[in-house]
Order: sequence, then C-alpha cells, then structure tokens
Amino acid sequence: MELRTLRYFVAVAEELHFGRAATRLHMSQPPLSRAVKQLEADVGALLLVRSPAGVTLTPVGAVLLDEARALLDHADRVRVRVCAAAGAATITVGILGDGTDPGVSRLAAAYRRNHPGIDVRIRDTDLTDPTCGLRAGLVDVALTRAPFDETALAVRVLRTDPVGVVLRADDPLARRDRLRLADLSDRRWFQFPQGTDPVWQKYWNGGRLREGPVVRAVQECLQAVLWNGTVGLAPFGHDLPGEFTVVPLTDMPPSRVVAVWNEGDTNALVRSFVEIATDAYRR
Repeated sequence: MELRTLRYFVAVAEELHFGRAATRLHMSQPPLSRAVKQLEADVGALLLVRSPAGVTLTPVGAVLLDEARALLDHADRVRVRVCAAAGAATITVGILGDGTDPGVSRLAAAYRRNHPGIDVRIRDTDLTDPTCGLRAGLVDVALTRAPFDETALAVRVLRTDPVGVVLRADDPLARRDRLRLADLSDRRWFQFPQGTDPVWQKYWNGGRLREGPVVRAVQECLQAVLWNGTVGLAPFGHDLPGEFTVVPLTDMPPSRVVAVWNEGDTNALVRSFVEIATDAYRR
C-alpha cells in the first residue's frame, strides 16, 4: 500500500463523501475513486459502501482507517525528523477545521510574499488533537481553536467566533431564534475518543459530561446529527448543507481561533508566521 493511496482513503473515510474528499485533497473525483477501488482490490475486501447520499465504512474499512491514521502519523513524524536533521528551509503548519476560512487564505498569500523560498507543508488534522500534532513534533506551528491544555505551549489569539448548536433542520429546537445550554440537557452530544484533551472535550460538551456517539471528524459530527438527532456545537461562519441549521447559544463562551507553537521555540519562520497570522486575521 502506498502512503499516497492511504491518504486518499483516509480523506474519503473522514469526509464520507468522494466529492468533499476530492476537494480536500485538491484533486478531481475520478482518479480518487480509481485509487480507492485499487486499494480495495489490493486488500481483497470492500472498504466503503457507496450510495447517492455518500459513503459508509465497512467493518474492514473501519479497521484500515485506524491503522492508516497511525501509519500516516508515523510517516509524518519521520519526515519532520529527517528534514530537521538536514536543515531544510521548511515550516510545517497544522490546520484544524475549515481551510476555506478567509483568514487562512490571507495568511497563506502574505506568508508566500514574505518568504517566497520557504517550503510550507500543511498537515490537516481531525477533531481529536486540537494542537494538530504540535506536541508530537509533527508540526512547527498550528492554526486551531482554543481552549485546550496550554502547558509548555505559546498561544496567540487571532479571532473569536460566536458558537451555536448544530441541529437537523426539522428538529423542533431549530425554530428557535436562540437557545441556552440548559435547553439541550436531555440530548445526546458528540464525544471525542478516549485520550482527547479533557479541556477541549469539556468546552465542546458545554462545560459538563455528556453522553453520545464518538466522532473524530466534522463530517462524522454532521452524519450523527442527520441520522441520530445528536446535537453538538459549532462556530458560526461556516456553510452547512440545507438539512442543517445552527442556532445561537446565548450562554456559550466564544470559540477562539489561535496560532500555537512550542514555548521557547526560537525558529524565525515560526515567529514570522505568528506575526503575519496576527495581521492577516485583523483584516
């Protein structure tokens, strides 16, 4: 199995949709579909069940997803260590969430102008690691959302976004102009896998322990809403399909978009990245 093909598979498995996965990978859909079919042939088993609404993982696909994530994380760690040993002029940026955020686009353009000879590498991460691989040494700096455990990390707030509850459009609560956390006390909420940063988990659970399905990616959250009526929180400003709605929460602290890096890091490229990001997100 090639690492590139495994990355393709992970994108489809997390997005649960070939079109969205192709957009995320910056490629067209036909070669993505062919690559996954070839992977299924190599494995000798069906990995995904395709339907007009999207795709679902088979039991074999679920096992491969876990193994592929671990393998790709290890491969990323190897690359980072080798590049560091070679002294290559690179910076690896971890990104959590929506890469179409206008702030990200302005930051990318400004960083290219200021550092045209630098190889900028992007590591897209799921919702289980709010530091985007920073603690594991996989990235030099991360664009993410707080709060999380900030021990030994430096954090720069770039923007704050109001937070609402994601509901199915036909949910009775979706008709309300605003809600409070107490209005959701009898609902099932998203949960992150065991071992996820407890500060992060508590924030996205509205400040207390909840029960509900375990999710890792945004699309898994949306599918949980669609199929099971699960509720969860999301920052405003992101486009959602018509079958969903986001109702403002009046007693929920805003979500902070932040740049985060290792405390004491003297890498000039990281320092420049943070300063350029601060300016890009002010516009």
